[in-house]
Amino acid sequence: MAKYCIGIDVGGTSVKCGLFTTEGELEEKWSVATNTDNGGANILPDVARALDAKLAELGIDKADVAGAGLGVPGPVDADGVVPVAVNLHWGRKDVASEFSELSGLTSAVGNDANVAALGEMWRGGGEGYRNVVMVTLGTGVGGGIIVDGKMIAGAHGAGGEIGHFNVNPHETIKCNCGNAGCLEQYTSATGIVRLANEELAASDDPSALRGEEVTSKNVWDAYKDGDALAARVVEKFARYLGRALGIIASTVDPDVFIIGGGVSNAGDPLIDAVTAVYREMAFSSCKDTPIVLAKIGNDAGIYGAAKLALDAAQA
Repeated sequence: MAKYCIGIDVGGTSVKCGLFTTEGELEEKWSVATNTDNGGANILPDVARALDAKLAELGIDKADVAGAGLGVPGPVDADGVVPVAVNLHWGRKDVASEFSELSGLTSAVGNDANVAALGEMWRGGGEGYRNVVMVTLGTGVGGGIIVDGKMIAGAHGAGGEIGHFNVNPHETIKCNCGNAGCLEQYTSATGIVRLANEELAASDDPSALRGEEVTSKNVWDAYKDGDALAARVVEKFARYLGRALGIIASTVDPDVFIIGGGVSNAGDPLIDAVTAVYREMAFSSCKDTPIVLAKIGNDAGIYGAAKLALDAAQA
């Protein structure tokens, strides 16, 4: 019986890798630079070579490895094929088959945000649950939906694209996706800065945010210090996110919502603000669904990829 599984989180700058026991204990971590030259043709071969070297270094036989899971920044179909991954310079690529051939291991592939949600369910803020929604608030807004322990990828690999919910039909400024009024435009780090600059321009109220470069962190720090203008920014942020979570709850009815990404470093004040709005707007049966912070941070991707591999091996 296999003792280990491999989790691989493929990013535009680096590929993070982890060796796990089948019980979910992280034994070893390493990374490989992402070489996007020549259409990203070297990315998977580089990872496979590094994996071989690490297993040899640790004296682990591949027969003891259940498989390898990969999270990639793009849509992924049910067969592990990626139609396109812009940040990796990939066009259509059969990642699962290619990596299996390169590594000699059974491979499973998923969208990186969905895979991160699976990791948080396995060993993070959602541990012990089977129905989890994760929202990642960073430069953009991503997400992942887990139902009955399984990732929801959808018909086009777009399941969990929470950041592109339309939460403001009156918006005229375009989102990076080409639409307007997306959740990402208000609750990402850049979205919070936008809301703050709009508040600063709309009033002459004194604020700690005046006279300095506005960042998401500065907004939250000012809010924690009782800054009235920052409080208005946070109220708008919470309105957008709390409403979106309420809509998701009526659709998916998760056991728990997990908030991750750099913005989540604001901590409990963020959770409290969003929870208050969520409970106001959510369907009655869902009002008490907890909203919690992610626990395993940047390692969620490798945890989730390892879990993906383990699930595939046990299917």
